[in-house]
Amino acid sequence: MNPQNPGYSVSPRQPRFPTPATAIPQLVAEVYEAAPLAERTRLIAHLIRPLGVLSLVVVANGIFAKALFRSTWPDMQLRLEDISNVRPTDVIDLVDRVQQVSVEAVDGLAQLLTGSPLLAGSAAAVLLVAMLVQRSRSRRAEDAAESS
Repeated sequence: MNPQNPGYSVSPRQPRFPTPATAIPQLVAEVYEAAPLAERTRLIAHLIRPLGVLSLVVVANGIFAKALFRSTWPDMQLRLEDISNVRPTDVIDLVDRVQQVSVEAVDGLAQLLTGSPLLAGSAAAVLLVAMLVQRSRSRRAEDAAESS
């Protein structure tokens, strides 16, 4: 064994900053956790709207599908007891899936948050709205540049 070349490379750790795709689900979960139960219901209802049945079965061990099966599709009514069982990690899974299906639905959270004084007051909500607005603007600018 060569002591000057141990067979692996040692490199200093580089700080990793979250991307919007990873930070947004975490921020939504923080907003969810701080929200009153009625606002949690609105938040989850908004997020599950673009997802189909199969997606709901796969996300968060099917917790959202269970709510679906107790209701009627597509007019799903979330019950308070359904929402009280949803953990922040379930919300992270849900937002990750929704971002894959409809980024616009996640961006629409900005309107939902700013329209609710109970949701808009937290630091996580302010940061989330800022990130969503910035992402939406940059996507529109990219679309405009592509069409010109």
